[in-house]
Amino acid sequence: MTAAAAAVEQTAQLFHALSDPTRLGILERLRQGERCVCDLMDSLDAAQSRLSFHLKVLKEAGLVSDRRDGRWVYYTLSVGALAEAEGFVAELKVAARAPVKLNVRDCC
Repeated sequence: MTAAAAAVEQTAQLFHALSDPTRLGILERLRQGERCVCDLMDSLDAAQSRLSFHLKVLKEAGLVSDRRDGRWVYYTLSVGALAEAEGFVAELKVAARAPVKLNVRDCC
C-alpha cells in the first residue's frame, strides 16, 4: 500500500469513527475531561458492552486514549487525530474556495 493510500485509509477510519451518534456522544462527554466507563454508562444510558465496542472504534481511530487505574479504565480525547481531521477539513475548505476549472477538452 502506498503512503497516499494509507493516508486515505486512515482518514476514512477517522471519519467513520465520527459518523456514529453514540461515538459523538462519548466524545462530547470527554470534552469535559477524563471519564471512566461507568461515568459514560450513566450519562449515555448505555450498556458496558455497547460502550466498549464504541470506545474500541474511537481508540483505533486515534480519537481517544485510555489509562488503567486499578480495575478502572479512564478515557480522554487525543489531540493527534483531531488535528488530522481539522487539517483535512481545512484543506477541503481551501480547495472549495478556489476550485480548478477544467477545460471540457481535458475531461474523459
